[in-house]
Amino acid sequence: MPTIKDVARRAGVSVATVSYVLNNTGTVSEATRQRVLKAVEELGYRPSVIARGLQARESRMIGYSWQPMPPDQFNPILEKFIHSMAEAAARHGYHVLAYPCRTPANEVDVYREMVESDRVDGFILTNTNLDDPRVRYLLDVGFPFVAFGRSNPDWDFPWVDVDGADGVRQAVNHLLELGHRRIACLAWPKDSLTGQYRLQGYREAMADAGLEVDPAWVIRTENYYRHAYRATQRWLTLPPDRRPTAVIALTDLMAIGVMNAAADAGLRIGPDLAVVGFDDAPITGYLRPPLTSLRQPIAEVGERVVTMLIDLVQGQRPDPAQVLLKPRLIIRDSTRLSACTQYVTRNT
Repeated sequence: MPTIKDVARRAGVSVATVSYVLNNTGTVSEATRQRVLKAVEELGYRPSVIARGLQARESRMIGYSWQPMPPDQFNPILEKFIHSMAEAAARHGYHVLAYPCRTPANEVDVYREMVESDRVDGFILTNTNLDDPRVRYLLDVGFPFVAFGRSNPDWDFPWVDVDGADGVRQAVNHLLELGHRRIACLAWPKDSLTGQYRLQGYREAMADAGLEVDPAWVIRTENYYRHAYRATQRWLTLPPDRRPTAVIALTDLMAIGVMNAAADAGLRIGPDLAVVGFDDAPITGYLRPPLTSLRQPIAEVGERVVTMLIDLVQGQRPDPAQVLLKPRLIIRDSTRLSACTQYVTRNT
């Protein structure tokens, strides 16, 4: 493994200057700083390896970045997750260093800078995907991290995820019990790994029921209200014998778009078109009618990712290293059959 002396020799500076750059101390010109960081990258030097496990050098900080939401969207899961993660970290004597990254292409650069400067002891990642560059970088440099979400199946790293496929299967089975057979799915684009898992659950549940999925019943769209609204309008133009009687949306925001488009077309939500969302955002219980949705165990996710990361920081491999949690279907009036039929709302 390269040493700090190797870095100093490659950059043409003293060992003290390298230390100043890596620890953000002393006065160093920007040109010298960049020369040192370039040498660090070329040699693959990791100062944190030396300090890791030594209490005096621990930052007691957990790094976490997120992409800010557009003004016309909401992400209650992100809010719940940050809250639960911060609470769990505080219980263990750690703090969360949260920072926004507006440009995904530059996100790895931020991670690299924080690794090289030893500002955090580890990272928690969210919104992971296939070939995720953040996961690949942190695996390559051997820096501790835990992800809320999965990535490539052959990449061995610790993660906690919610079983979206199981959740959507629950939703399909609920609609089947109510007598629905023409069940549509408002899905995400193909490049979303989370969306692929949830769509897989829909297809599996329909196949298990012996139902063939009409290609028109699956529409892929981004997580935008207007996109969901227009997708629903497309479904409503289908012939009566092909028109869906129920829709499963992959987020509550999309489900609201479905409900409003159907209501604007004169349909009753529940009796004429059943709607199921995903996430169980706080607003779902106040809609008219209240929305049936899948609740994610976010508090447990926050606790688990933090405790697993602390194990890694302390040199221990979490056991288990991969955790898949099940969501729970919360049944409300958006899937009731008629005005005379009532379903118990399970909010606890």
